[in-house]
Amino acid sequence: MAYTDINGIGIAYDLLGDPGAPAVVITPGGRFPRDTQGVPQLAEQLVASGRQVLLWDRPNCGGSDICFDAPSESGMQCDALVGLLRELDLGPVAMLGGSGGSRIALLAAAAAPELVSHLSVWWISGGPISLAQLAAYYCGDSAMAAARGGMEEVAALPGWREQIERNPKNREIILAQDANAFIERMQQWAAAYAYSETSPVPGMGPAEFARLAMPTMIFRSGQSDISHTRRTSEWVHEMIAGSQLVEPPWPDQEWNNCSKIPLEPGRGRFERWPLLAPQLLDFLNR
Repeated sequence: MAYTDINGIGIAYDLLGDPGAPAVVITPGGRFPRDTQGVPQLAEQLVASGRQVLLWDRPNCGGSDICFDAPSESGMQCDALVGLLRELDLGPVAMLGGSGGSRIALLAAAAAPELVSHLSVWWISGGPISLAQLAAYYCGDSAMAAARGGMEEVAALPGWREQIERNPKNREIILAQDANAFIERMQQWAAAYAYSETSPVPGMGPAEFARLAMPTMIFRSGQSDISHTRRTSEWVHEMIAGSQLVEPPWPDQEWNNCSKIPLEPGRGRFERWPLLAPQLLDFLNR
């Protein structure tokens, strides 16, 4: 594991493969770390094909620092990814991401298109129910904990346990927050997930989508997937001129099945991501 400071935030990452090989960055979803089952295995297949792969923990994930000093969590993670690519001198990279990682990939590609050679995303979070759930899970639980018992109760939440275990200073970062200011920040972060009738992805408007001129492949979501609605994936495709919309290598109920996978050693929500490798490599090799 390597560790570097980006915008004052400690970022944990792994850089796999031969230096100088065509670079790829994979961003997982949720607040899951870069070593969640399926992510390193996908990276291994890409490395075996002759590519260099960056796996990283976004701020507030895995071994990276927790940080609340930004208008939105997604915006902060986007800035961290762009900064990390510049720090490592990796651009242009193929930017890949799933679930929450798809949102960060889209935001980062729009923020710094000169750093991106290809873009591919799957499980794009969207739709009123999905975005309301994100606001409740990522912001509501922490805000309510702060209101009940201050920052000690926030630090005790299961959603922050792994980050504190992997990076013990994260507990002190949480405890250093003023509870009232923290609640206001969570309100602000929750508002950033608000559903819009004019854009499928929070933080992305028509101007941002117009900046995505690189080759782009979007995996269509399952009809049964309420967390990453099919319409969201199709809408993103419509917003990106020249993008490809392709069928994924799994059945319609894939996300519903993956969401039932127990979070235990050797298992994880992304364990079937390696199935994407043949389509991704075909796309990257064109």
